[in-house]
Amino acid sequence: MKSVIRRCALWLGCATALAPAWSAQAEPALAWPARQITWVVGFVPGGTADVLTRVAAQELSRRSGLTVVVENKAGASGAIALQLVARSQASDGYLITVPGPLIYPNPQPAIGKELAPVMLLAQGPMVIVGPASRSLPGLAEVLADARKHPEAWSFGSSGNGTSQHLAGELLNQYAGTRIMHVPYKGGGQAVSDVAGGQIPLAILGSAPVLPQIRAGVLKAYAVTTRARLASLPDVPTVAESGFPDYDASQWFSVAASPAVDAAVLDQLNALLRQTVQSRAFQDAVATAGMTAGGGSRADLQRFIADDSAKWRKLLDSGAIKLGN
Repeated sequence: MKSVIRRCALWLGCATALAPAWSAQAEPALAWPARQITWVVGFVPGGTADVLTRVAAQELSRRSGLTVVVENKAGASGAIALQLVARSQASDGYLITVPGPLIYPNPQPAIGKELAPVMLLAQGPMVIVGPASRSLPGLAEVLADARKHPEAWSFGSSGNGTSQHLAGELLNQYAGTRIMHVPYKGGGQAVSDVAGGQIPLAILGSAPVLPQIRAGVLKAYAVTTRARLASLPDVPTVAESGFPDYDASQWFSVAASPAVDAAVLDQLNALLRQTVQSRAFQDAVATAGMTAGGGSRADLQRFIADDSAKWRKLLDSGAIKLGN
């Protein structure tokens, strides 16, 4: 697995013009309406969605017999990428990794409406981190200081309305704090700034922060799900830190243009279900502190509906704001 992650690290710096492509020589096993699959990630390289997509793309290419190119189309918390794929034709051959929960102040293409569901890719916790050089003993101390000095505290995320943003605002609600949100175009940029001390906190997926935590550059204060992270067994959950009802997870799904024929999407779903069971992908999600997805296209639609209802209720209550 270490070799897989090293390859991922090399890929992360690739610009769109040099986007990595994987191709298999066998006869295509997927009746895809294009010469290749272009798999879009709506954030800059370096985050969990980007890493997992690249591993999945390589495995999908091997199984489908098609070239798979990963392109990063960052901006507007992933909305630019969503709009690109939603407007595309079947012959464009686009897939997209859609992170969730992801809620925008203005309507954007959604799975089940402007985007066709394909499969749940992975799900798991986020980690609350700060620079190790200026760390406090624990989350309780961070929150206590944030109540006394709200102007001194902010948290970075991969963008407005993302799972990390919502997790931070949920923590504000539970803790009675006003920690300001700082949106980035992806997890990689937020990691750089929190590691360098430009921001005091970040809430991110585990994949981009684990190396920095292990290197002693970042301090992990808590994970956002009810269960601890196996790769960070000594880091408590937010629930264990004084907020027993707190629980927030992030997930990644795969969607396509609604113009792609349903029979082809069913074929793609079958191949992706094999992909997420591969050793390479299982190792990648384990390293990222997540679990592999799967299920049918209808399963994904139901999953998203249930998760969105949870966050929509909080948004409607006014407890979470989508502004910075």
